[in-house]
Amino acid sequence: MKSPRHLRGGWPALALAGVLAASMSTAWSQGVTSGGSGAGTSSSGQGAAVTQSGARAASEKSRVVRWDRKFMEEAASAGQMQVQAAQMVANRGADKAVKDYAATLIEQQASANSELAQLASSLGIELPSSLPRGMRNEVEKLAKRSGAEFDREFVREIGIKQHEQEIKRFEKASKDAKEPQLRAWVDKTLPMLQQHLAAAQKLPQAGSEAAASTRTQQQRMGAGVGEGDKPSNQINPGTGGGSMAPYGR
Repeated sequence: MKSPRHLRGGWPALALAGVLAASMSTAWSQGVTSGGSGAGTSSSGQGAAVTQSGARAASEKSRVVRWDRKFMEEAASAGQMQVQAAQMVANRGADKAVKDYAATLIEQQASANSELAQLASSLGIELPSSLPRGMRNEVEKLAKRSGAEFDREFVREIGIKQHEQEIKRFEKASKDAKEPQLRAWVDKTLPMLQQHLAAAQKLPQAGSEAAASTRTQQQRMGAGVGEGDKPSNQINPGTGGGSMAPYGR
C-alpha cells in the first residue's frame, strides 16, 4: 500500500531533523563528559601538588645532617642516664656531699635534656625514649650497690667517666655540628658538663684515679705536680667532704 501523498513529501524533512537532533545530543554529551573529565584532572592535579608540597615541607623540616642527628641521640641517652643514676643517690647513697652533687646534677642536666628535646622537635627529630642496652646495664649494675660502695661507683662511673666521655663528644660537636641551633646548645651545655666533672673529681669518693687524671692534665699544660705535692682536686679531709655549693657560684 502506498503512503498518502501529503505525508510522502514530509519524510525527508523529518529524517533530516532527526539526524540533526541526534548529532546535537551526541555533541552535548561529549562536551559534558570532556568538561567533567577536565575538572577531575584539574582536581587530581591540585591534590598531587598539595601532597608534594607537604612532603617537601616535611623533608625540609627533618633535613638534618646524619652526624648531627646521631650526636643528638647519643647526647639525649647520656643525659637520661645521668639523671636516672643521680635519682638513685637519695635512697642508696650515704655521703651528704655525694647527695648534694647528685641533686645539682639532676636539676641542671634535666634542664639541658628538656632544651635538647625541644630543639630536636623543632628539627623533626625523634629522640630515643629509652636507654640503649649498654647504658641500661650500667644503671642496673649501679642499682645493686648501696651505701659507701654506691657512692664510690656513682662518682667514678657517672660523675667522672661519663662526663669525660660527654665532654669529648661535645667538644667535637662544637666544631663539627652543621646545625647552628645545635652548636648553640652544645656551647651552652659544655661548661655545665665541665663543672660537673670538676665537682665530681673533688669528691673524696673519686679516689686516686681522679687525682692521677688531674695530675696528667696539669703536666700536659706545663704545670707539673711533684710527687710530694698534694693534688689540687682533692678535698681537705678535715672538711669531711662538706656540702657542695651549686655550680657557677
